[in-house]
Amino acid sequence: MAIRALFAIPGDLSALTGGYGYDRRMLAQLPACGVDAVHLALPDGFPFPDAAAVTQSLRLLHDTPADVLLVDGLALGALPPGGLAGLSTPLVALVHHPLGLESGLDPATAQALIENERAVLAHARHVIVSSETIRATLIADFAVPAQRVTAVEPGTDPAPRFQGSGGSEVDLLAVGSIIPRKGHIVLVEALAGLSDLPWRLTIIGSPDRDHACAAQLDAAIAAHGLQSRVRLAGEASQEAVDAAYAKTDLFILPSFYEGYGMVLSEAMARGLPIVATTGGAAAQTVPDAAALKMPPGDVLALRAALRLAIADGDLRARLSEASWVAGQGLPRWADGAKRIAQVLTSVAGAAP
Repeated sequence: MAIRALFAIPGDLSALTGGYGYDRRMLAQLPACGVDAVHLALPDGFPFPDAAAVTQSLRLLHDTPADVLLVDGLALGALPPGGLAGLSTPLVALVHHPLGLESGLDPATAQALIENERAVLAHARHVIVSSETIRATLIADFAVPAQRVTAVEPGTDPAPRFQGSGGSEVDLLAVGSIIPRKGHIVLVEALAGLSDLPWRLTIIGSPDRDHACAAQLDAAIAAHGLQSRVRLAGEASQEAVDAAYAKTDLFILPSFYEGYGMVLSEAMARGLPIVATTGGAAAQTVPDAAALKMPPGDVLALRAALRLAIADGDLRARLSEASWVAGQGLPRWADGAKRIAQVLTSVAGAAP
């Protein structure tokens, strides 16, 4: 008999981010694994909710019947720990990455989020994370016992090998919302020193999550006179992103921190050569042979890697081959759903 699991997720489940994509795919896959997974919609505004959103979220978590609660960390990490006391349903947390590790936060806010999330996770019977890197972080820095944390990496859909642009310029692609953590301004600064090379860049990602960051990116592009070489494509459907992957020549991830980096696995599934930072789990998500890697935020190192990759087609071909091989061994969504189902079933069965 299937257990009933409430999957509590704040905001718009259809939002085109890696975290929401993970949630959507697991929701769709869990019923086939013996879990009657029901989406419990929590209010918007997290991780900085107003009082009404907190009150409504806690009421829903306490009052909606189920065998087990799975709560997305975007909401859970920002809820008051005391409000989770006395839950009648066993709680499982899903942490994509700790909220306090988001780039662009002032130190006091970051520390407050870290302390709150540490206290909140003490109420969870188990914690699911998106990578072994996040698992290690929660064990080391958030006092979560190792036996209570399970890493379930995102799945990756099979995809045809990329075709490339076929043009005289090297087409570069970056995918991610325009927020400080994604490092797009660092990428523009790096490319500003490569005006002698034939390249053009497309950035796909919503500018609406952080309007100040989007304005800063616009200003950086204008300050370096790159308006004709850098295209901000905005948010795009998965179909449009797939088409961009197919026609690009080099994929770039300049992030300061990633809980996993789903766009890296999507790039590898297509055999794209990659230039990426080593922030968070990104260093482990993509093998060394498939990417040129550098520390996050290092403009000069990123510029040097891009110069090599843009100028040397043979290098891109070697990176591409390693990327393709790695991409064929990536886990599928059904694999991850089975692991989550095992955790949920175990926690539900152990409930008093």
